[in-house]
Amino acid sequence: MPLLTILVLATRNQGKTDEIRELLKEYPIEIRNLDDFGPIPKIVENGATFEANAYKKAALTARYLGFPAIADDSGLVVEALDGAPGVYSARYAGEDATDAQRCQKLLDELGDASNRKAHFECAISLAVPTGPALSYSAECEGLIARQPSGNNGFGYDPVFYCPEFEKTFAELSMEEKSRVSHRGKAFRELCAEFDNVLAWLKRHMPTAEPVGCMGDRNDC
Repeated sequence: MPLLTILVLATRNQGKTDEIRELLKEYPIEIRNLDDFGPIPKIVENGATFEANAYKKAALTARYLGFPAIADDSGLVVEALDGAPGVYSARYAGEDATDAQRCQKLLDELGDASNRKAHFECAISLAVPTGPALSYSAECEGLIARQPSGNNGFGYDPVFYCPEFEKTFAELSMEEKSRVSHRGKAFRELCAEFDNVLAWLKRHMPTAEPVGCMGDRNDC
């Protein structure tokens, strides 16, 4: 199947990139991420919702690079913490914290609470350089484990227990996780109408204008 377009993932997170490449591997697109390009201005994720942050990242990345861009904003919502860390999931333990430090802060904040209910939320935005975007969203229910377990995945995966598999996300294979995860569900919504998505991209991507000759027509 011929390549139809390049899609830029508005992230430098290799774990997220690998996961999304796996989800979209059957489609005639080339997936790149921000590491495949030169520096672009930092995008401040200051939206009040996952949807707002996803759109801002996708729209600005598409504008800066000239390619359609996909961004997702995902986070963990813990019932006993009144919805925290929510949109601050990536910055919950500080801007430069590691995944392990974020997981540990979450466990420390939750302590011995008996209510361990939580869910992941994912909002996806697919934007073109001129601004229009398509949006998708999904959730995944689970529990916060008492301690981290597993070495796969990224983020809060070691402490997010999935009842369906009776394992944490970090103990699942990428294929297993994609079947049940918030990101997997949202991307399957996108994939289910991908022919329409490609047609939408074709309609909304700006067309390069031909450049005429500056001199005599005989020199063209």
